[in-house]
Amino acid sequence: MQVGVIGLGTMGANLARNAARNEATVAIYNRTAERTDVFMKDHGEEGNFIPCTSYEQLTGALEGRRAILIMVKAGDAVDTVIEDLLPFLSEGDILIDAGNSLYTDTNRRVEELRKKKIHFIGMGVSGGEEGALHGPSMMPGGDMEAYKYVEPLLMQMAADDGDGGKCVTYIGPGGAGHFVKMVHNGIEYGVMQLMAECYDLLKSLGEFSNQDLHDIFTAWNDTEELHSYLSEITAQIFLQKEKDTYIIDLIRDKAGQKGTGKWTTQAALDLGVAIPTINAAVDARILSGSTAERAEGKNYAVHVDNTEPIPRAMKFRSSIRSSMELSSICAYGQGFVLIQKASSEFDWSLNLSEIARIWRGGCIIRSSLLKKLQNAYSTDSAIAKTANRNLLDRFDGDRQIEWRQVVELGISWNIPVPALSASLTYFDTLTRKNLPQNLIQAQRDFFGAHGYERTDKEGSFHTQWAEGQK
Repeated sequence: MQVGVIGLGTMGANLARNAARNEATVAIYNRTAERTDVFMKDHGEEGNFIPCTSYEQLTGALEGRRAILIMVKAGDAVDTVIEDLLPFLSEGDILIDAGNSLYTDTNRRVEELRKKKIHFIGMGVSGGEEGALHGPSMMPGGDMEAYKYVEPLLMQMAADDGDGGKCVTYIGPGGAGHFVKMVHNGIEYGVMQLMAECYDLLKSLGEFSNQDLHDIFTAWNDTEELHSYLSEITAQIFLQKEKDTYIIDLIRDKAGQKGTGKWTTQAALDLGVAIPTINAAVDARILSGSTAERAEGKNYAVHVDNTEPIPRAMKFRSSIRSSMELSSICAYGQGFVLIQKASSEFDWSLNLSEIARIWRGGCIIRSSLLKKLQNAYSTDSAIAKTANRNLLDRFDGDRQIEWRQVVELGISWNIPVPALSASLTYFDTLTRKNLPQNLIQAQRDFFGAHGYERTDKEGSFHTQWAEGQK
């Protein structure tokens, strides 16, 4: 098969190499020709590459029906590439945006290009630079007929799922693929923040060394419950040194972000879905970079509750482990509920079990939990029932008590635990028989005559709360 690749940044270059290694002829183009030259010098012998210096040359190098992968910065840059490419395209050609585009932009591009008889695929790609080269998880959405045309190559390029399948599947129409990738990134934000909070508690309260932390995260990664790519790399981080100093201790505590977490939060608000763990993670990154506010905060009086005892080392490790596991289930669960709501709202008919399956290899949030979620969303009711029961059972007994104690410790000792506490609050809200929002409904009816429902009879009701109220 032949494919074009526009944009030779790290991800674009590695996807081009991946395609070539899987016997595709790859025409490559970059806005700055020097990068194309460097690519050919470093990787030109790895496969059949055709370096191009213009869109006309790129499209001319591809015979028959063209499939062109666009790997440029999300937003206006994608629209510019499409606009500049159009004069050189023919009816039936396929454009694949494999960047982190906002799903509403993808919806628009699918419709605009359909009118021009050009097929458009919005494809989320996860796995970082190594995944892009050796096998990512890919989430293509948009034109299904076009996907079927490129599916053989994508199947060869994708990571293995661990059960003989490949980590790629057609997600759904329009911007469904980019929506699912956006939520993937939101879950990624949540899990990373949970790990950061566990690290802070272990280091600040438990006084564990970096070697200890390496051992702890390595042990997590060896368990059925917490085995994951993020546990694996976090364990490695704690051993990295520069001369005699651990790198982790030299890194400034200001986290960056590229917008997909914020988009997830915005989409959840628009769709009316609660994702408090993910929202807390987004807020935590924003606060970490709020240097003026943090500087001012140093002037505030802090009173810790040092009467709250810190457990012995092994007990503390166990409690943190339980907190990480249960909070992670909440974070992933929130993401899947959001995907489910979007599927219903936009009539996408998304297969949540398949989405969990293709996240099991190649991608950043791959973990043992995804197999359980794959089963929990299975169309086989018996498998789904058993898997859901097994997940719910994890919240029973001592693990839940340890989770509560860890959150309490963080609050007592002035250690922020926004994602851990948001996860616990999410669980408590879902499991509480009665919530205090009955008071909010009464307040709304008092000042705005909004009405309320009652527990004893059907209908909408309004009360004259105060004398003279209209």
